[in-house]
Amino acid sequence: MPFHEIEPLLARVQKPGRYTGGEPGSVTKDPAAVALRFAFCFPDVYEIGMSNLALQILYRQANARADCWCERAFAPWGDMERQLRERGVPLWALESGDPLGAFDLIGFTLQYEMCYTNVLNMLDLAGLPLRAAERRSLAPLVIAGGPCAYHPEPLAPFVDIFIIGEGEEVNNELLDLLAAHKKNGGGKEAFLRAAAQLPGIYVPSLYDVTYHSDGTIKQISPKENAPAVVRKRWISDMDACYFPGEFLTPLIEVVHDRACAELFRGCIRGCRFCQAGFLNRPVREKSPETTNLQCKALCEASGYDELSLCSLSTSDYSKLPELMESLLRWTAPGKINLSVPSLRIDRFPQEMMERLALVRRSGLTFAPEAGTQRLRDVINKNITEEQVLATARQAFGGGWTGVKLYFMLGLPTETEDDIRGIARLSQAVVDEFYRNPNKPKGKGVQVSVSVASFVPKPFTPFQWEPMASREEIRAKQALLRSCVTSRKISVSTHDCETSLLEGAFARGDRRLADVLELAFRRGARFDGWDEQFQPELWSQCFAERGLDPAFYTSRARGKDETLPWDHISCGVTKAFFWRERERAYAGATTPHCREQCSGCGAGCKGSAAQK
Repeated sequence: MPFHEIEPLLARVQKPGRYTGGEPGSVTKDPAAVALRFAFCFPDVYEIGMSNLALQILYRQANARADCWCERAFAPWGDMERQLRERGVPLWALESGDPLGAFDLIGFTLQYEMCYTNVLNMLDLAGLPLRAAERRSLAPLVIAGGPCAYHPEPLAPFVDIFIIGEGEEVNNELLDLLAAHKKNGGGKEAFLRAAAQLPGIYVPSLYDVTYHSDGTIKQISPKENAPAVVRKRWISDMDACYFPGEFLTPLIEVVHDRACAELFRGCIRGCRFCQAGFLNRPVREKSPETTNLQCKALCEASGYDELSLCSLSTSDYSKLPELMESLLRWTAPGKINLSVPSLRIDRFPQEMMERLALVRRSGLTFAPEAGTQRLRDVINKNITEEQVLATARQAFGGGWTGVKLYFMLGLPTETEDDIRGIARLSQAVVDEFYRNPNKPKGKGVQVSVSVASFVPKPFTPFQWEPMASREEIRAKQALLRSCVTSRKISVSTHDCETSLLEGAFARGDRRLADVLELAFRRGARFDGWDEQFQPELWSQCFAERGLDPAFYTSRARGKDETLPWDHISCGVTKAFFWRERERAYAGATTPHCREQCSGCGAGCKGSAAQK
């Protein structure tokens, strides 16, 4: 779309920088010189999407191909959506200004269940039918990846292809296949059948789902030679894995406005509530040399003065001291703030504290997750209260005055004493500050307690568990607030209505697609934003489609029930998850992967036989 057509719209929206493109690092090509055009869509606002590392990697990798031009599109905020609809202007890609309907591929990254209505809205604004069965031509194909692609069924009727797992290799294979298919003049159905033979590719239209009379799934049946189980793709060599030499540098402030580099993928810990830890197994580390070179190149190319080391549990990186030494040789003189998130309480040595103190201090965040040792054992958190307090003592002695603690309410087997334990532990952290002789002089302490509602997620040992009801969640939140008496402790809780809808879509089946489409038609957008979320609208849509959200959230599953994601494999076996569930109820912890292999099936080198 020519800029003179876009410009009048920009004058009527609050943040025009979301829609202009032209950032340093963006890629432009001659559309006539490429065989494939790929619109990488992030179903949330620009500020969130541009903070996503996967977008930065996959955008640059696709554009490294001579035959492909990858562009970006983000979910328009309400003010821009109104302009598009009133003027009949289709949603466009930032690099060329061309409407999304002109692309060969429209790819969504699914980071959060509450973005699903935005996916439908972006397709609708592109002028495309929402349902995959109604888009009969080869282009544009709608594909989706990211963590929510592992439990894809609520979106299955709208998406042609889901990519299961890490995209660096399979994306190129899919693009190769599409380029060859276009050249040979093949149709959509033939392409989808061929794509389904690629490992890691799930084509929903090639699977039939039947149900029992009680609403549970009877069978998920592949057809036309599609695999019975789609197994995830993962990169074995992180040093050889594609990583961009520069990032797109946003022109407006974004949520995480900094350079970011991965240390490793996966997690050794096995926390029983954590979907990401199981989806990303096995652990694969980058070498310190590779990481240091990539970080330095990113900072030099972008001009960022903050560098974040990203992984699920950063302090579990086996060569962290060596890497920190290399990074600080150039970050400290260059006044580049080194951010090390996702720290483990039991792996925060004095040496790291001293290194971090060399640069500008940001807040320290830790996640005890539960307030008592009993419940921490149930969830396999494997940290003690003394470790929490020792880490706080160390931080306060090193000059920090603020600590953020993450907890969850509604965990399996939780009691009122566990909830009171959150307040007791938070108060103990405050007390640790005031008894510390090395605390910063003349300053007070602030402990921020963030409490989420537990959502049982697929591919975890708790995937069979019921979720607490809204009445139970609100009662738990009220009890916690009544137990906190210090002004040094601030408590924030998540909206339980949002968590309940997240739980429904996380563990839902294809029948939820009708609810999702109806909610979109009635105005649901940006459901993850408190000011946009409309719980009453969602309740009405569930009722009109004859579905009860409690069927998906508050119902315990049986061991032998067919789950809506049983035809997807993250590598960890269902038998392992059930064994871990049994250990949870026994209060038994499981050692982390470097202490003892638990035979989860993820395919780690030297692992025990899969069981």
